[in-house]
Amino acid sequence: MTESLLDAALAEEATKKSGLIWVQGSGPARALWHVWTEGAAHIVGDGPGEQPLPGLTDGGRAQVTVRSKDKGGRLVAWDAKVVELAPHSAGWEAAVAELKGKRLNAPDSEQLTERWARECRVLRLEWQGTDRELPSGSLAAAPLPSPYTTRQEIPAALPRLLFKRRKRTS
Repeated sequence: MTESLLDAALAEEATKKSGLIWVQGSGPARALWHVWTEGAAHIVGDGPGEQPLPGLTDGGRAQVTVRSKDKGGRLVAWDAKVVELAPHSAGWEAAVAELKGKRLNAPDSEQLTERWARECRVLRLEWQGTDRELPSGSLAAAPLPSPYTTRQEIPAALPRLLFKRRKRTS
């Protein structure tokens, strides 16, 4: 019993302090921004301009991996029950109030909560237990395909501009 309480406290504190958590439902693991409120992690997504939440279904299970804020390494992994909150319910309102404060660069800050109610899903990830099995190998994986990329061909003139020597004026 005490061990379970300590595991829950570790998962809660680590998740509260981390800006991102890795969440894996039935699909690949994804880095998601979140807030911890009312004893669970809350995420919003699956709408235009919001983070994708593939493989996370209401009543399903997910594994949450929390990274260390200072070193970025895996700190704790915990199992979660996924609960989709109904728009404008009491739990949804409390979660959205916290999520709205953490949402960066929202194009429509004034109508954000109404857009989330219409077009997005707000999920509650409830702690179900800690994964005590540490991985035996690397968890590195190839990046997921995405239409968003900054990788392009280097312009031909760029090396000349970068390595051009300045003339000294003395």
